[in-house]
Amino acid sequence: MNSDSDLQIAGDILEVPHLLRTPRQHPVTVAEFAGLARSIAEDRAQWEHLVEYDATTRWYHRLRTGPGYEVWLLSWVPGQGTGLHDHGGSSGVLTVLDGTLTERTDRGTRVLAAGAQRVFAPGYAHEVVNDTLEPAISLHIYYPGLTDMPMHTKACATRTATATA
Repeated sequence: MNSDSDLQIAGDILEVPHLLRTPRQHPVTVAEFAGLARSIAEDRAQWEHLVEYDATTRWYHRLRTGPGYEVWLLSWVPGQGTGLHDHGGSSGVLTVLDGTLTERTDRGTRVLAAGAQRVFAPGYAHEVVNDTLEPAISLHIYYPGLTDMPMHTKACATRTATATA
């Protein structure tokens, strides 16, 4: 009978660094970008002191960049919104940090409370607005970095949805 165990044959995996996958320094998958957003959301000390509120326009601050991506922090006072738009060739993750935001698309309306996330592909058209009486804060990650944000009319969005259905 052979008494060799897997451990005796292969050695302790923790002592064999070439068999371990090196953790990535930057996210590359949708799940990793969503995870990055959740980890930033949990670390309020990283972003809370930066937030400002502006009654005349949505406030935003680029929080971080990495190879090919950007992380943005936005604040929303009651009534502020984006208008219907897409993000050009960028994919994204929207995470609500505080308050509540409403997302409207041609498929319906979603109320996004603190902790909610939305992941979207290039060309995804939506409108985001603070419909509440309290301010809100959100985190947005774009890959590649946001260079284009085309605005849409409601009729254009309906035609696009009909054409692609």
